[in-house]
Amino acid sequence: MNRRDTLKALAALPLLHGTRLYAAPEAGSRLLLVFMRGGYDAASLLVPTNNAFYAESRPNIGIGSPGSGEGAARPLDADWGLHPALADSLLPLYERKQIAFIPFAGTEDLSRSHFETQNSIELGQSLEGSRDYRSGFLNRLATVLGGERAQAGAFTRQLPLVLRGKLEVPNIALTSPRQAAADERQRSLIEGMYAGTPLAGAVGESYLLRADARAALEKEMQEADAGAISAAGLEGETRRIATLMRDRFHLGFVDVGGWDTHVNQGNAQGVLANRLGTLGRALAGFAEGMGPRWKDTVVVVISEFGRTFCENGNKGTDHGHGTVYWVLGGGIDGGRIAGEQVRVAHETLHQDRDYPLLNEYRSVLGGLFGRMYGLDAKRLGTVFGDAPPQELRLV
Repeated sequence: MNRRDTLKALAALPLLHGTRLYAAPEAGSRLLLVFMRGGYDAASLLVPTNNAFYAESRPNIGIGSPGSGEGAARPLDADWGLHPALADSLLPLYERKQIAFIPFAGTEDLSRSHFETQNSIELGQSLEGSRDYRSGFLNRLATVLGGERAQAGAFTRQLPLVLRGKLEVPNIALTSPRQAAADERQRSLIEGMYAGTPLAGAVGESYLLRADARAALEKEMQEADAGAISAAGLEGETRRIATLMRDRFHLGFVDVGGWDTHVNQGNAQGVLANRLGTLGRALAGFAEGMGPRWKDTVVVVISEFGRTFCENGNKGTDHGHGTVYWVLGGGIDGGRIAGEQVRVAHETLHQDRDYPLLNEYRSVLGGLFGRMYGLDAKRLGTVFGDAPPQELRLV
């Protein structure tokens, strides 16, 4: 019997905690799903430490192993470290055992398309056969839970696919700071300096090429973000979300854009570090804002896919496969790296480029929801079809 058959067989059994049936919690439990749209670079967040292959693969964007300097990863265990931008926000939660990381997680979708993979994950349905685009997995979860625990809301401009379905779910738009426009005055001054010289044409052409390249990158990032709020915008809205989750909603969803880092993503400092740091502070602020409710709250942070393990020629990373999920909460069994793992090496990469998929997202979430809500195999099947729940004992 292979691993998948074994898991399917186990799915038919009651969910056990030790030798007793895991009881459903009180109606006060909260679940917030955070979607990092754009496919963030998980190998910068959760760093394979003391790993020569990692250092060779990322000469410009790699994060140093613990003890290698100010910008080094913060040690989590013998094999993994945390991006230093999260040292003041998520590391304290990890030390309090209120956050766990699940590497090599994600979907079996191999399209590497933001749009297709985001849809696949939000639907939570099998990739085989026809799919119902009117039914997202969080709406199905709310339907299964029913009653007070079914109060769901989306902190998004439009109702996301994950919350579409039988139940009526409201969406509440959040604000996001706008980026400053390009400085046309500087461009005019520079072009004026070269006007009437042999270089005038080259300068003008360089600006056009630069504008075209920026427009192409911005278009892809906008498509990847799907209208999601920025990490900076989320940080500013943390208290509002916490208030709504405390007082009104039991299930919530928010998406955060800006993670499609093809060019100059940086290492311990730079674009990615800034966004990770901002998101970390937002989540730490959410934990604080939940007050006593934090002990009954679970936050799951996901992305559509990871990114290539080796950096590209633009000191960035391209669309990959396996990624790292985060699970936070005041009552979780955290302070650990959970799920199936493998030593990061060239021979363990997927298609010689990406993290492999060892922890399928429907199984991971199914196992978590089963323990959170005391759901049996039949009700979990309503949410995630035939995906067997993976028992990680996170709650």
